[in-house]
Amino acid sequence: MSSMLQSRWWSFGFRSAVMLYFIVLIVLPILGIYGQSLSGGWTVFVDNVTEPLAWKAVSLTVQMALIATVINIAVGTMSAWVLIRYRFPGRRLLNSLVDLPFALPTAVAGLMVLLLLGPNSWVGQWAERLGFTILFHQPAIVIAMIFVTFPFVIRAVQPLLEEMEASEEEAAYTLGATKAKTFWRVILPNMLPGILSGAMLAFSRALAEFGAVVLVAGNIPGKTLIASVYIFGEIESDNSTGAAAVSVLLLTLSFLILWFVNYVQMRRKGS
Repeated sequence: MSSMLQSRWWSFGFRSAVMLYFIVLIVLPILGIYGQSLSGGWTVFVDNVTEPLAWKAVSLTVQMALIATVINIAVGTMSAWVLIRYRFPGRRLLNSLVDLPFALPTAVAGLMVLLLLGPNSWVGQWAERLGFTILFHQPAIVIAMIFVTFPFVIRAVQPLLEEMEASEEEAAYTLGATKAKTFWRVILPNMLPGILSGAMLAFSRALAEFGAVVLVAGNIPGKTLIASVYIFGEIESDNSTGAAAVSVLLLTLSFLILWFVNYVQMRRKGS
């Protein structure tokens, strides 16, 4: 009887510690941001959000994140396909390098992009000969976002490709379907939940990117100033309420994205 009681107390203490950890590190900071954004009242919140520079920063961030996500969907899906379906020298090394953006500090990622696209690099010199520059313009923002979000789609699609039964494709070929038709009717529907989940996570991550973008964007208000850098600038200007208001927009959008990802995953498990 005492051992059972001790086990229950241990279980209760463990669950309480986890919940306390969750509340302190996640719930309270989130509530703090929402509270700070509304500390001056609803009118002040609306004014901060609709302030021209703030709105342009958020709008630019969403646009750049969408472009980066679309590119990641295409390239990430193809990369996952190659890594699972083909065997070639260096495949394992390439597969391990996919997770490199997760391990690198984002400032290092920004420096890598800076060195790759800078005026002294061959890419930068080639672009200047064609009459345009990449660095400190919107294309540099997209490239930085693509780099830091690259693994999401790949890692979401790979397990689905591994679980896919070869008999499904063989049955389609036996019934006379072409490779293209088999891909669109059999393979793509199986990969779609992973593509959507990975894309939403990549988009959410791109919305919040700071370290990689701040080094390559130029941070020109209304042109290359994204939301995370705008928030940092508002904090430096001692306008924490304005910074919190813009943060709430990004946070709420991220919540909606995560809810959608969980919904897709639950539907997949239910099916």
